[in-house]
Amino acid sequence: MRCSLNQRRVLSLSAALAGVCVGGVISAQTLGDPHSNIIPRTDAEATRIAAVTALTDDFSAPQAFEGLPGGAATVRARATAAAFSDPSGNISFERELDFRVGNGLFRKLWVSAPSSTLASDGLGPLYNARGCQSCHIRDGRGHPPEGPDDTGVSMFLRISIPADTDAAMAEIEGYLATAPDPVYGGQLQDFGTAGQPAEYRLDVRYEEVEVLLSDGERASLRRPTYAAADLGYGPLHPHAMLSPRVAPQMIGLGLLEAIPAADILAHADPDDADNDGISGRASIVWSREFNMPMLGRFGYKGGMPTIREQSAAAFSGDIGISTPLFPDPWGDCTEQQSDCRTAPHGGDTGQDGFEVDAQGLDLVTFYSRNLGVPARRGEDDPQVLYGKDVFYATGCTACHTPSFVTHRLQDQPEQSFQLIWPFTDLLLHDMGDGLADHRPEGRATGSEWRTAPLWGIGLTEQVSGFRSFLHDGRARTVLEAVLWHGGEAQDARDRVVEMPAADRAALVRYLESL
Repeated sequence: MRCSLNQRRVLSLSAALAGVCVGGVISAQTLGDPHSNIIPRTDAEATRIAAVTALTDDFSAPQAFEGLPGGAATVRARATAAAFSDPSGNISFERELDFRVGNGLFRKLWVSAPSSTLASDGLGPLYNARGCQSCHIRDGRGHPPEGPDDTGVSMFLRISIPADTDAAMAEIEGYLATAPDPVYGGQLQDFGTAGQPAEYRLDVRYEEVEVLLSDGERASLRRPTYAAADLGYGPLHPHAMLSPRVAPQMIGLGLLEAIPAADILAHADPDDADNDGISGRASIVWSREFNMPMLGRFGYKGGMPTIREQSAAAFSGDIGISTPLFPDPWGDCTEQQSDCRTAPHGGDTGQDGFEVDAQGLDLVTFYSRNLGVPARRGEDDPQVLYGKDVFYATGCTACHTPSFVTHRLQDQPEQSFQLIWPFTDLLLHDMGDGLADHRPEGRATGSEWRTAPLWGIGLTEQVSGFRSFLHDGRARTVLEAVLWHGGEAQDARDRVVEMPAADRAALVRYLESL
């Protein structure tokens, strides 16, 4: 049997896990990890890993190594705003130097071209921030604007319109075709360089919604409404779909990237075969870097397969900086934004014509891969242990998978063969109408989101100066975030509402210890 060009380029989910068309013939290939130099596990190791990552039923004491969520890469839990900014705890001195250089690029504030500072020019012409750290505040989370006079610098709106199925994506099972807005592109930028009008101003309004809890307690949730105000280039497409995004925290990304794809896929249950109401689905995306389908791990809907590709996309879309993976010097400017496309850019012949060359992108990737996860705090506290019991009994582990063991890696000693505790399955789940953005992305529907890792959640306020959770920062407390859960998590959410107040307090205490 011979295969078409599209068959050779794109895989369905079933084909990715069984047989695919390669070079015109059927050949076995898996949805694997082409980004990693792997030393395969032995059968004995696989048996040990299955045992050590099995869900516990003993809550009398912490599990072995539970206090080290990043394995040997865990860092000490600092009581300062810099708690998310330390390199992997097991990094060598020589490799820490690369981390520091990458940190410099991550913190750099870019300027518009032309500029005497050639190494720092190339900003925009349209952008959301002047540097990575401007959104990922101290390597932590961003937040929504706090009023009409506050900029949305750590938050923006993604935008897309419905589209006919892309021929290149047609064979990815469940792929939902969209296209950028013909004028505004794939995301809205709220800043422009000289002579370039900003695309919009983010307008956020909240309605307070009261939730009655057991034992006479009450909670108030913020139901947001988003609008693109002060449009700089005319009206949006009549079918434009907008979705808010708050910059996520940066810790532990390299460890998430090092989890075997097969171990993540083992948790998928798209047809709910076990009838537990949970039907996690893999995000499958086309990788620019490897020119093949890969497991989507990063982004709120799992839209990016690797840290390097995620970093390059952020350089392009958020800052307007070109890289080898996203080479357009005008970033997200569309053909209809002609002045934007012809504006000066910072491409340097000494950097192969890019504003950030391959070496620079690799350094930022290395930095992002090695931001360490802080150690647990109070994991042996009786209330924390009781809260852990509540967490497991409530069913939270059905999506927030506690632990994995990473690949053995030939050239990433920091991430190699680590027992980690991220509390995520990295799969897509339907979270109900309350959290729905009604904007598909890849295989993710308008109500599906990738399970967020929970490690570091208790340090959010300490690092960022505020508490803002979920994809759009609407939740001001951990409890509010739980109460927004719907869809597949509705039953678990209702159990939290109905449980005794003491159990609810213990659950929150446990989550804040992560």
